[in-house]
Amino acid sequence: MFSTIELTTDGRLARLTLNRPEAMNAMDDVMMRELAEAFESLKENEEVQVLIIQGEGRAFSAGGDIKKMVDPEKPMDISTVMVDVSRLAKGLYELPQITIASIHGAAAGLGFSLSLGCDVLIAEENSKLAMNFIGIGLVPDGAGHFFLKERIGIPKAKQLIWSGEVMDGNTAKKRGLVDEVVPEGQAAATAEALASQFLAAPIRAMIASKKILHEQNLKELEQVLSMESKYQVEMRQTEDHLEGIQAFVQKRKPEFAGK
Repeated sequence: MFSTIELTTDGRLARLTLNRPEAMNAMDDVMMRELAEAFESLKENEEVQVLIIQGEGRAFSAGGDIKKMVDPEKPMDISTVMVDVSRLAKGLYELPQITIASIHGAAAGLGFSLSLGCDVLIAEENSKLAMNFIGIGLVPDGAGHFFLKERIGIPKAKQLIWSGEVMDGNTAKKRGLVDEVVPEGQAAATAEALASQFLAAPIRAMIASKKILHEQNLKELEQVLSMESKYQVEMRQTEDHLEGIQAFVQKRKPEFAGK
């Protein structure tokens, strides 16, 4: 059914695996669309009560696929992409399941936004987490602004977005961005144990509380997604973005001019 992700169900537990390991699970236009479709299908699934989101290979997700952005033969269409990015973020936030992000390796850019949209974040201590859109002259998308504000408030969200700081698991936990830090290689097992713990609890009451807390924020989420899409399309046309992309591809430090 999907080519860039795997979605499996085991009774009341579902597992969604980002599956482009050769690209460190960087999200191209196909993965963004498939994630949106997967979340929208899970919204209609009344049997599944817990969802674990994880990455195949060396990382959770390195973020948006920059190489695909600059592909001269078939570059990603930013307007179409932002529709699917908004769909996946809203779909994730509306899920009637308890969601657990199991993070190892990199969770950067859109990959970090995706993990922050989960109810519980488990990260290995040597993982690399970053809201690093600023490095290529872009704004966070995938509701990154919304999820950061929910977790750490506006002042700290701004600082993190503007710096693009790369954090290990322990630093991210101190900042309130991660719920549990585990040794290298232990995220998956910890996520599975937590899922079992949730499934042995009165989980329908937990899901009801999630719905009460999330429902009241949907209008704000939709507004944030609309603004992220607007400004991302705008930022893609800036000189700073073009310089950031070129510097990334050429593996050099960018020289931004504020244009």
